[in-house]
Amino acid sequence: MRILLVEDDPQLGDGLTVGLRQAGFAVDWVKDGNAADHALHAESFDLVVLDLGLPRLSGMDVLSRARQRGQAMPILILTARDATGDKVSGLDAGADDYLVKPIDLDELTARIRALARRSAGRAAPLLTHGDLTLDPAAHIVTLAGQPVELSSREFSLLQMLLENTGRVLSRTQLEQSLYGWRDEPDSNALEVHIHHLRKKLGSDLIRTLRGVGYTIAK
Repeated sequence: MRILLVEDDPQLGDGLTVGLRQAGFAVDWVKDGNAADHALHAESFDLVVLDLGLPRLSGMDVLSRARQRGQAMPILILTARDATGDKVSGLDAGADDYLVKPIDLDELTARIRALARRSAGRAAPLLTHGDLTLDPAAHIVTLAGQPVELSSREFSLLQMLLENTGRVLSRTQLEQSLYGWRDEPDSNALEVHIHHLRKKLGSDLIRTLRGVGYTIAK
């Protein structure tokens, strides 16, 4: 999952970036509202963590512009503003969740996973396909009850494919979800990850539709 973090506090932004990446997310961090608005206009993100008190353009304006463009990705407001009126305004403006600083990283990642589940129309915390199970919170994959060791990228790729079972995802969609701005994947990196998943989980799990993309069939 690719997250846009919008936070102008350098220490907090750095800490959240490191923590979220360690939790398995691809994170791009911007420090002002104009940069956030430009990034959301130009690229695709699976979720946004948004501060409100931003320089150059307020977080509320960033939120409003994203919704006016029809962008439906979950947006979680992360702010020091704890008044009920601010919470109501943020949620009514289109935010999906509202978290007041200071925050606990475990709670933030749990809320992100919950938003991702709701966005995908899924209530259950586990992703299953036959005898394959993926636990996003524990970062564990089992096949026929046996644990399977995956790299962080392999886990994220498998999670995205399972969340979209029955849909064909293009190379671009998968790469945008796996890699942030600081990452420069090799041209065949996605194919290498797919190859490793097939070796570990079975060659029939992930189907390739040449010139279209990849899918896990229902």
